[in-house]
Amino acid sequence: MADPSSYRPKPGQIPDSPGVYKFRDEHRRVIYVGKAKNLRQRVANYFQDLANLHPRTRTMVTTAASVEWTVVSTEVEALQLEYSWIKEFDPRFNVKYRDDKSYPYLAVTLNEEFPRVQVMRGAKKKGVRYFGPYGHAWAIRETVDLMLRVFPVRTCSAGVFKNAERTGRPCLLGYIGKCSAPCVGRVTPEEHRDLAEDFCDFMAGRTGTYIRRLEKDMMQAAEEMEYERAARLRDDAGALKRAMEKSAVVLADATDADLIAVAEDELEAALQIFHVRGGRVRGQRGWVTDKVEAVDTSGLVEHALQQLYGEERGDAVPKEVLVPALPEDTEAVSQWLAERRGSQVSLRIPQRGDKKDLMATVQRNAQQALGLHKTKRASDLTTRSRALEEIAEALGLDTAPLRIECYDISHLQGDDVVASMVVFEDGLARKSEYRRFQIKGFEGQDDVRSMHEVIGRRFRRYLQERERTGEWEEQPTGTPTGPAPTGPAPTGPVPGPVPAAGPAVGDGEPTAVAKDTEPREDDGRPKRFAYPPQLVVVDGGQPQVAAAKRALDELGIDDIAVCGLAKRLEEVWLPDDDDPVVLPRSSEGLYLLQRVRDEAHRFAITYQRAKRAKRIRTSPLDDVSGLGETRKQALIKHFGSVKKLRQATIDEICEVPGIGRRTAESVAAALASTAPAAPAVNTATGEIIEEDDGGSS
Repeated sequence: MADPSSYRPKPGQIPDSPGVYKFRDEHRRVIYVGKAKNLRQRVANYFQDLANLHPRTRTMVTTAASVEWTVVSTEVEALQLEYSWIKEFDPRFNVKYRDDKSYPYLAVTLNEEFPRVQVMRGAKKKGVRYFGPYGHAWAIRETVDLMLRVFPVRTCSAGVFKNAERTGRPCLLGYIGKCSAPCVGRVTPEEHRDLAEDFCDFMAGRTGTYIRRLEKDMMQAAEEMEYERAARLRDDAGALKRAMEKSAVVLADATDADLIAVAEDELEAALQIFHVRGGRVRGQRGWVTDKVEAVDTSGLVEHALQQLYGEERGDAVPKEVLVPALPEDTEAVSQWLAERRGSQVSLRIPQRGDKKDLMATVQRNAQQALGLHKTKRASDLTTRSRALEEIAEALGLDTAPLRIECYDISHLQGDDVVASMVVFEDGLARKSEYRRFQIKGFEGQDDVRSMHEVIGRRFRRYLQERERTGEWEEQPTGTPTGPAPTGPAPTGPVPGPVPAAGPAVGDGEPTAVAKDTEPREDDGRPKRFAYPPQLVVVDGGQPQVAAAKRALDELGIDDIAVCGLAKRLEEVWLPDDDDPVVLPRSSEGLYLLQRVRDEAHRFAITYQRAKRAKRIRTSPLDDVSGLGETRKQALIKHFGSVKKLRQATIDEICEVPGIGRRTAESVAAALASTAPAAPAVNTATGEIIEEDDGGSS
């Protein structure tokens, strides 16, 4: 725990201008970002008597090791920079909203030559027009099905579209009149784009024009006795009305507005947002967050506005935003919203009438969402906290191990030896931090030696990162920044140049590839192997624990706890202890250690199996010069397996069509040089692994 006075800026060093400030921890990670009209007044508030600070603020300033700031010209610029930094650095002490589910949107891909209407989830893409979000994907499809009668826009995938272009035949929707079939040239690209834009206008709330036009054309067709056309126009108008009826009118003045409501307690907050377009509720979504910083309702609203509109432009930002409490700097936030929309935005609290009534409905939804969320998660939060406390008590740690790393070794009879590293933070898996290693220091089966190598490589990289960031050196004074971090020096000897670690590779989740890189200025972004755990767990007993501890000692690291979890009796082993620590079977701490160990085992064995499968897919026949894939398959088909082919004579190999004597001799020589010394045995099942799958695939 750091003393805030150790990094407090000198009096008069902080400017009294608008700006944005960052707190960093001893590892140079950005842990909090804030903005201020007056930097001097705001930053000074963090360095008062700790007893006067909010508990969450107190935790933040004692976790931090330095503070720095950037001066900007206006409060709007400060708001924009704060949003950018929160998104870039993901600080742990800033409020971060997370969707309570992945909401589907109705999307129109206006960035394509022939725009497509489809359901989309996830991050928004440039050039795509979005409507919603909707509660269910089926609601989108029902709406689209009704509207395709009037706006027959393409809905097919790129593959279906190209196939129709190639064959000259449209899909079923083209035959039944629910697609204008641009794939076969029934309409020009310009005509199809006009249809897509009309579709977007209708979805945006401009509905009256189209319905009146359809009704006028219907009456005209009836007067001209074109009754079939009149009936079709009548049905089209009815389809549009049914699509409109799916969202009830809530605001009679056809307002475009977003309504935001907040429900909160001391620990968490839930937000509900209703998207009203043309007086109708077009979408609804909810967010929940942990209140990791001291923030009131106005602060929660400001964070919600940043996240909701930070990536939006134009009509995606409505004319009105109705909130339960105004942000601290309402004028700057309103100006920021207006810049994103391109015109004036009204940010206010509804006082009376339909809008106040609708806000009460949104508020009830927020209260229900918070209650449901707490019901699902309350026990989880309590259990994780208890588990970490039990581990700290059992292992004699000063504080709860908020970051735990677990290592496991996996191989099959000494082949394809690999290791895994999994990370749990606050009792939850953090998969973006997982790493995988190939054991390169030696050949064969030696779990203890493998563990020593992996721990050494991982923490050698950690020391490299600390050295590159200059954490042990005196930091130069920068003009716009606060004082350099003054975190504790390493307890062991300061290493000299550290040799590069061996390679580490992965299979889809982020991988750590050890390679030399130029020293660079640390910017607070997460880096490979940059952060130390409070606890290292190894899968194994006393020998593996001793190997891990020896690797740390060799690097001069003595402030990281080490333990091992043996599978047989689920005993917890500590370095230099002859007897294990036995946690009760009902212990939440033991359950968490088991989950961490099992996840490391899963991650390691998945990688080992992938490497083995890749190796098995190769064949000794691959090394035979001039032997192509067709003749390899012919050999395997004729003999049934590589094993039987290896036992065949040269004359028998020559009997295969297309195989001459010289090729047969080359095949026999290649197979003889790769003959197995002994049958392989699956150590898990005791089965002998027959070599019967042959050629490459």
